[in-house]
Order: sequence, then C-alpha cells, then structure tokens
Amino acid sequence: MYDTELADVYDAIYRGRGKDYPAEAAQVHELITDRKADATDLLDVASGTGAHFGPFTELFEHVEGLELSEAMVRISGDRHPAVTVHQGDMREFDLGRTFHAVTCMFSSIGYMSDQADLDRALAAFAKHLEPGGVIVIEPWWTPEKFLPGYVGGDVVKVDGRTIARVSHSRREGDHTHMDVHYTVADAENGIRHFTDTHVITLFTREQYETAFERAGCAVDYVEGGPSGRGLFVGVVK
Repeated sequence: MYDTELADVYDAIYRGRGKDYPAEAAQVHELITDRKADATDLLDVASGTGAHFGPFTELFEHVEGLELSEAMVRISGDRHPAVTVHQGDMREFDLGRTFHAVTCMFSSIGYMSDQADLDRALAAFAKHLEPGGVIVIEPWWTPEKFLPGYVGGDVVKVDGRTIARVSHSRREGDHTHMDVHYTVADAENGIRHFTDTHVITLFTREQYETAFERAGCAVDYVEGGPSGRGLFVGVVK
C-alpha cells in the first residue's frame, strides 16, 4: 500500500487541511506521562510520512518509528533523518528492545482484518514495552458510529500543486470500504487522476478492550481524540 506518488499526495492533503500534529502529540504525551511520569522514549507504529516525529522529538528524548510502506519510510527518512524508522508489519515485528510508550495513530489499527490480527498487533506492541509502559491507539469508527454512504471532499493547494480528494464509504459486513479519488494538477505535469481503496475494520469497543486485556494491559477509553473517534490508552501490568 502507498506507492511513492500516493504517499506524497496523502501527506500533502493533510498538511493542506491543517492537521494539527503538535496538538495531537501534546495530547498523547500528556496521556502517557499521566500514567508513566518517567516516559522518555517512544515507538510510533504506522508512522507514515513521519508527520508526528517533529513534535514527538520535542516531547520525548528518543523516538523511533515502524511503517509498512516502503515509500512512506523513504519520505519520513528524508524529512527526519535523525529518527530511525523500521519497515515492518505491526502484527509481527521484533526490534530487539523495549520502550516506555508505543503509539498507533490516525486509525491505522483499523487495517487489522479481524480480532486475531488485532490481538497479534496488541501483543507485539506490549512485547516492546517495559513494565508499566503505555500504549495509545487511535481507533477507526465503531459500528454504531459509522455513517454508511459518507462522502468526504477536500481541495488544497500545497507546494505548487492543487489536489482534490473525494471519498465515498460504504459498509460491507464488519468492514468499511472507502473508495478515494485524487486529482492532482501542477504546471510541470498537468493533471493526473488516480484512485485508492481502503478496507478498514469496524471493531467494537469491546473488541479493542479484549485485545488490550489479552496483551496483558489495563485499558481506558478517552472520548474525543484528534479525529473524534477517541483514544484507547493501555498500561502493561
């Protein structure tokens, strides 16, 4: 997922929309240090293009990332060369060290296809934490809050490009199928159009909490969060 062109456009869309990465990082930092006051190092799972790295490195002494997309690893490496980003799958990575905190933002956890995948991911997160370590996860919508047929749209101007993004989401069983169309125009390349489809699982709150508990964590749910979907905060027992 996320070849070079799509990874670049994805990043530009959210920069153009004014996504407040420093505010999100500050909220996450507060949730972590409320539970582990001495937290100084963090692993950001599904770190994408590294947009959270800037503020995270101001709040934590040591930050690393894990990302499945090779293109996104390259982009984040170019922007934040001091941050080590490992390419890997959140369900089965082993970095050979532990951290004080693990984060997984922007609903990336929703790409787990079922409860078994969700359990594997949480177990991998917990494995990389010291005793008392903290996991912060931003979930996708739960089934009762998902809006079938939802249409989203944005037009932004970033770095000399005009980018339009239109999405349509539908429900198929326990999954969201979100079709996204992009039109990108600039003076050098003219107009290009491409599409992408995301399949994201509509896990229930109970399913998330079960995965945390199976990974040996006490878990709280915090309303609100960066996108209105709340945050799950777990502490390794």
